[in-house]
Amino acid sequence: MNIRIAGGRLVDPTMGLDSIGDIYIKEGIIAAIRAEGFEQGDIPEGETQHVDVKGALVTPGLIDLHVHFRDPGFCYKEDMTTGCASAAAGGFTTVCMMPNLKPITDTPELVADLAKRTEGIRALPVGSITMGQKGVEITDGVLWAEALQEGVDAAYKAVMKPAEGTILTVARLAAAKATEAARENNHIEFVHDAAIAEAKIALASTTDMNPVLKKAGVVDAGGKGWLLALEAMALALKGEDLDVAAPAEGETKDAADFSDFNTEDITFTYCTEFIIQRENDLDPEKLRDFLSSLGDSLVLVDDEEIIKVHVHTNDPGKALHEAIDYGSFVTVKIENMRLQHTEKVMTENEKAPKIAAPEKPIGVVSVCAGDGLADVFQNLGTDGIISGGQTMNPSTQDILEAVNKVPAETVFVLPNNKNIIMAAEQVDALTPKHVVVIPSKTVPQGVTAMLGFNPEGTIEENTEALTEALGTVDTMQITYAARNSDFDGYDIHEGDYLALYGSQLFGTSQDIKVLLKSLAEKVRDDGKEYVTIYYGADVKEKHAQKAADIFADICPDADVNLIRGGQPVYYYMISAE
Repeated sequence: MNIRIAGGRLVDPTMGLDSIGDIYIKEGIIAAIRAEGFEQGDIPEGETQHVDVKGALVTPGLIDLHVHFRDPGFCYKEDMTTGCASAAAGGFTTVCMMPNLKPITDTPELVADLAKRTEGIRALPVGSITMGQKGVEITDGVLWAEALQEGVDAAYKAVMKPAEGTILTVARLAAAKATEAARENNHIEFVHDAAIAEAKIALASTTDMNPVLKKAGVVDAGGKGWLLALEAMALALKGEDLDVAAPAEGETKDAADFSDFNTEDITFTYCTEFIIQRENDLDPEKLRDFLSSLGDSLVLVDDEEIIKVHVHTNDPGKALHEAIDYGSFVTVKIENMRLQHTEKVMTENEKAPKIAAPEKPIGVVSVCAGDGLADVFQNLGTDGIISGGQTMNPSTQDILEAVNKVPAETVFVLPNNKNIIMAAEQVDALTPKHVVVIPSKTVPQGVTAMLGFNPEGTIEENTEALTEALGTVDTMQITYAARNSDFDGYDIHEGDYLALYGSQLFGTSQDIKVLLKSLAEKVRDDGKEYVTIYYGADVKEKHAQKAADIFADICPDADVNLIRGGQPVYYYMISAE
């Protein structure tokens, strides 16, 4: 059965992906990704299980370089099964297990035996630098250098045409340096430090080695990861934490800009990936030789059961036709990298911040939900409306985009909800415009503030006037109870009408007219002179008119106005001044 992971925030910096979307999984492998401004792969057909992950982050597997699974020897604290399960539950697909076990992993045999016992994730054993972890007898530096070299040999075997300036380059040069150092001093710490020093030099050189990296102005990500792993190995037994220093300003970019190179620079159009279930004893090396003649970026990995291939080519049909002789296809994925590049460039252009040039000194944006309320704010001079409110708060990014669209040097923000104020206050540091947040907690407060706005006034004058206006209006709201509860002395039942006065619960009833009358009496007793009733999306005009009549009858000395707000959640928002 296929799986659709739906509605999560998909984050993958390597693909420039950070948006809400869906991931489709077929036979345990990601087959397709669909998100705003991003599309990859083909959605699998057939029965699909839907998993709703709204509000959650969906990322590539996380890596923890320092864990203690305590197995073998201390299984009463943790064992391999519970450790792997806990890591997987937290999103970690790769962990490095410390050697303080019983017996301590201080020989290749113990490390290899422990590696075979991992369950569900990649749990990588870290070998002790000293025998018995006693800090006396150093484990063999020559063997460590040989182990590094064996890893390099295996990696190069998987890649037909390794490009310079990749993780392979960093690993190869580091291993060679370790071998050289071992001849000078068999102390493993000496050997390992030499490997790290060489890896740093090699990593810094990857930018100039690889034309793509040079154009993008970045070092190789895989090489950086391998350097971090080497440094973590050296520091773990010293009880020190790995400090990943940020690159110096201007040294590198956070990510490659796809617009830095042209679509025409892509020599081989199709990224072709497939997995074959082996059904015979044909030598995969022959397939490797054939595929190497079709393109580049070839990676072929095989074992007794499968052959996994990645290759860039202009004729994926030939690759598949040759591969079918080795068995049946488990998965096949072919993607047009020229189209992908064009889409990436377009997405980058769309995501680039659009900041309106100032045409006036002061502007205003306001948060509200409902087309009627939006009309009210716009008629009062608001430049932009941010859709949001109770249960659907806009993000800092939403507010930032609205602020940037206002052609003014200074932009006032009316959050109109206490839960939005903090998000609004973050915007000033994210835009070249000057942002002033007026801490309005309700829509009526925002409307009253706009009545005092003077587009010809100074920033200081408007800040003072709008802020002072917030305290001159009382806000009442009527909504409904979503569930049974006991709150502030009220026995509330699902479906009851709830009346709020300011931020306090004013009353509950199954008859909305009862609440309207009580609120009107409160307004009359407080001597309010102006009442404005904004009725919501779920209220018909004839019913809203009856609500206005209640206030007019009970408050004969007040000026009562009725306006269609169109807001969700609240049947009525009522302001009294």
